[in-house]
Amino acid sequence: MANRAYDVIMVGGGVMGCATAYYLLKFEPKLKVALIERDPTYAKASTPLSDGNIRVQFNVKENILMSMYGLEVLKTFATDMAVEGEKADVGFRQQGNLFIASEASQEEARAGLALQQSLGCQVEWLTPEQVKKVYPFYNLEGCAGGTLGHQDGSMSPLDFLLAYKRKAVSMGAEFIQAEVSEVLREGKQATGVRLTNGDVFTAGSVVNSAGPWAPKVAATVGVNLPILPTKRQVFVLETEARSEKILPAIFFPSGLYLFHEGAGHFTCGKSLATDPVGYDDFEWDRRMFEEYLWEELVSYLPDFDRLKVTQGWAGLYEMNTFDGNAILGEWPELKGFYLENGFSGHGFQQAPAVGRYTAELILGRPLSLDLSAFNASRILENKPLPESKRRII
Repeated sequence: MANRAYDVIMVGGGVMGCATAYYLLKFEPKLKVALIERDPTYAKASTPLSDGNIRVQFNVKENILMSMYGLEVLKTFATDMAVEGEKADVGFRQQGNLFIASEASQEEARAGLALQQSLGCQVEWLTPEQVKKVYPFYNLEGCAGGTLGHQDGSMSPLDFLLAYKRKAVSMGAEFIQAEVSEVLREGKQATGVRLTNGDVFTAGSVVNSAGPWAPKVAATVGVNLPILPTKRQVFVLETEARSEKILPAIFFPSGLYLFHEGAGHFTCGKSLATDPVGYDDFEWDRRMFEEYLWEELVSYLPDFDRLKVTQGWAGLYEMNTFDGNAILGEWPELKGFYLENGFSGHGFQQAPAVGRYTAELILGRPLSLDLSAFNASRILENKPLPESKRRII
């Protein structure tokens, strides 16, 4: 049985863990940082199975600010993440995100827009006629207008993750393929982790960056996180609808969304009340699209009455059933145990801000962006901070 000592241990070597390791070593290059990841292929990790979207269109100030920081990071990401002269290429494109507002959702959409604009975001309100010009396939039925975020865009989520991983490792982080069986504690202090093979690694700070598996990690030290691993599916469509330019990603009031990938190719998805909960189901089923999404999609976009489902995939969301937002910071009842959990589908885009925030907390540095609104204490105090009254996308 091996014993090793570190300053910080990341339980989970996905995008959150790697981004946090990067910032820790950027601030303190001599730190001993361990990234423990059970599957370095990331075959079931949430980030590579996501849509890779980043948007400033949120209704909670801190969510907006996190995305604004992410967009700033992306401006120099290729160079900042370069290793041995090889720049990172994540294929970022700012095609924009178009959120359709119905009469029922218009008030909330306009309030969110006002907040976004007050923070300097490039988001505008579109009339139904303007929506039609931006997205010609949309039939405008039930449309009160829309918000178009010009800075919003998409990228390769796997390349984004791997860029952070390569950079963190090049800076001195130790990437370890292993599985954590439990977080260790002495009284009210986290002291390290035990692996499934019996090895013990000690550290003054342990970060739970395990994505959908975060509740399992937390439970080993008696912390009950309100997170469910929820299966979501994405469907790749080929249609006769054509556009010469890349259209904005479009989000409908029900939560149905559609990304234009070029020519007549699109990806589509939606959160359903019947989405399975569990860790073992990654099977993709085209019948879910045919039975639950196609009719609704055609009601919005009549030109999609003829299409082909060419492929798709399934992955896990870490759904925060408490309020749908991130759970961050040190667990109030266990010193040295930090959380980066519960992102409910928008964690990928928040990784730079969360990684920096967690690193600053651990090192006792001044906070570049105060994210205390998402601190774990709100779970114990029963003070939810929901993003939206009407939808979670």
